[in-house]
Amino acid sequence: MSTMQIDRLLDTVIKLNASDLHLSVGRKPTLRLHGGLKNLDTKVLESDDMVTLMKAITPERNQQELQEVGGTDFGFAYGKAARFRVSVFRQRGDISIVCRLIPNKLLTFDQIGLPDQVKDLIRRPRGLFLVTGPTGSGKTTSLATMLDYINMNLERHIVTMEDPIEYYHYHKKSIVNQREVGTDVPSFAESLRRALRQDPDVILVGEMRDLETIEAAIRAAETGHLVFGTLHTTGAAKTIDRVVDAFPVSQQNQIRVQISTSLICVLSQVLLGRVDIKGMVAAYEMLVITPAIANLIRDNKSFRIDSAIQTGKKYGMQLLDEHLWSLYTKGMIAADEMVDKAKNGADLADRVHRLGRQVGRPELDVEDDTAAAEE
Repeated sequence: MSTMQIDRLLDTVIKLNASDLHLSVGRKPTLRLHGGLKNLDTKVLESDDMVTLMKAITPERNQQELQEVGGTDFGFAYGKAARFRVSVFRQRGDISIVCRLIPNKLLTFDQIGLPDQVKDLIRRPRGLFLVTGPTGSGKTTSLATMLDYINMNLERHIVTMEDPIEYYHYHKKSIVNQREVGTDVPSFAESLRRALRQDPDVILVGEMRDLETIEAAIRAAETGHLVFGTLHTTGAAKTIDRVVDAFPVSQQNQIRVQISTSLICVLSQVLLGRVDIKGMVAAYEMLVITPAIANLIRDNKSFRIDSAIQTGKKYGMQLLDEHLWSLYTKGMIAADEMVDKAKNGADLADRVHRLGRQVGRPELDVEDDTAAAEE
């Protein structure tokens, strides 16, 4: 398999607008398309094909990391067409590769359906804005859209720390500096420590992985910066618990107080395949921190946050399950996927039954194996 092949595969990903390309020994190259898996009509990959493909795209430094620790991640620009985020890893002694397509085109608020209130929140000079959701739920895309909005409309110095850099941002009204963890700087925590000396207005922390990074992000938000961070939690209340639980018990009360004053918003999202047209749609849970909600956080009453969101519609708040339900009633998503992605699936399943409908897998066409491979 020549390097020509990898180009052909990547061209196919771009042409069909697939989200990922999976390359594994013993299987044909496979695309993730609208959530399902679709084999490409080429030969089944063998061990030496995989080594050739890996060498065609993997930088020297990453090939060494693959040798040493059995896996490596990197991003690369594919001509003008797109960028890819790549994960190369060993399994059963062979190599597997997953390439995630990062479109070059930044999307607008309307295109991704972000709540309009977000525009007002991100004009604020300081505070912590958390975007959360499972892997592959579009967090990176939502953040890129928000940063692009700031970049176009406000004069800010934006510093991002990402692993790896996905969307490229060019200077518009703002100055944008993007630091890649592992290439430009050794860790998120180190990057954050340095960032505060770089006269930033807006800081994006790609992932709040560890206590040190979470602590530094909260501190940066308190000292007069707008800080964006991501976590892999679903739902606003869970996110706050997760941040607090990262700290030793002796510090948790103090942290609740700090979060209650520095947090602006938690936007939690999941991504679903659409049934009305080809494509995906995001469902959002949005928590805006009001004085009442700040009190709940401070008093360790996060279990009451969900009912506070229900009464906070005028601030643009909404519960994830409510948004899922509205997408379902508009005929955009299937009942079974709605129930799978919901926080309280049983409750939504009941609602479907009350409409006299079923939550079942729709009958599949025999030749269509894409739906069977849903996440």
